Amino acid sequence: MLILPTTVVGSYPQPDWLIDRAMLSKVVPRANMHELWRIPPERLKEAQDDATLLAIRDMERAGIDIITDGEMRRESYSNYFVAALEGVDADNPAVITNAAGRQVRVPRVNAPIKRRHAVEVRDLQFLRANTDRQIKITLPGPFTMAQQAHNEFYGDIDEMAMAFAAVVNQEVLDLQAAGADVIQLDEPWLRNDPVAANRFAVKAINRALEGVTIPTVVHLCFGYAAVVPGQKPTGYSFLTQLADSTAHQISIECAQPALDLGMLKDLSNKKILLGVIDLGSPKIETGEDVAVRIRAGLKHVSADRMIPAPDCGMKYLPRATAFAKLKALADGAAIVRRELS
Repeated sequence: MLILPTTVVGSYPQPDWLIDRAMLSKVVPRANMHELWRIPPERLKEAQDDATLLAIRDMERAGIDIITDGEMRRESYSNYFVAALEGVDADNPAVITNAAGRQVRVPRVNAPIKRRHAVEVRDLQFLRANTDRQIKITLPGPFTMAQQAHNEFYGDIDEMAMAFAAVVNQEVLDLQAAGADVIQLDEPWLRNDPVAANRFAVKAINRALEGVTIPTVVHLCFGYAAVVPGQKPTGYSFLTQLADSTAHQISIECAQPALDLGMLKDLSNKKILLGVIDLGSPKIETGEDVAVRIRAGLKHVSADRMIPAPDCGMKYLPRATAFAKLKALADGAAIVRRELS
């Protein structure tokens, strides 16, 4: 078994010919934002497939062991799945004021949340048909989806989160049956409301992963560096509680925020996707830069439990920068592997 297998968190930069990256740089869409796409609707699926092939080949050429489809078909990590659900209106969004005081367009939940059809199975099948590497597919987690929606139907946010969890569970079971090697839930909003997270996040995550037997991941971060600039915290307000989740792996952002890794001792029952690529800096790491970060992690996590990765999705980086950083990730892991052999 390969030690220190490398992976990506999910997204990879979409080509400029596919999406308006200048417009995208100002927002992480929560509701539908069809105007981002440069391709007419009747040609969009084909164009997204072509972009997905580019992303797959870049990850392969960089030497990444567990790859994704780069999320080329998504306006954001979360709205792609949410907008496909019954009971969620992503075309006529509500406007709310977020914790930073900014107005944000979010989907309305105005009826029972149901899944009309599998949302990402075709994406997974396309990925599986076009690589012989291990593959991972990502979904927004139920806690984050509940935080990013305007509740107009359920009794409270707890109930709405559990409804999201039920449809995520239907999806992950279909993805498992379709051949996924790893399934990841993106839960960056766990940090936004630790009180609510302590109340129901683990319960919702466990419901979402019920019956899944392949490796599963919960990803946490402090937000895309491109849209959350500046100094990041040195610790998570909600992390060690995930020891009680049924997820096999926890993905954390470590390179940019210089995270205190001592807290990982409380997650000794999990594998750790350790963020060792700083997405907040245009500087391209060397293999040795990455090796230094991996060695620091190995003081707290054994090699058989560590999976080196970028801090977060790479969607907002220039493609050449993202590729070079992934190459450094693979090179750094190879350096440390040789030291451990």
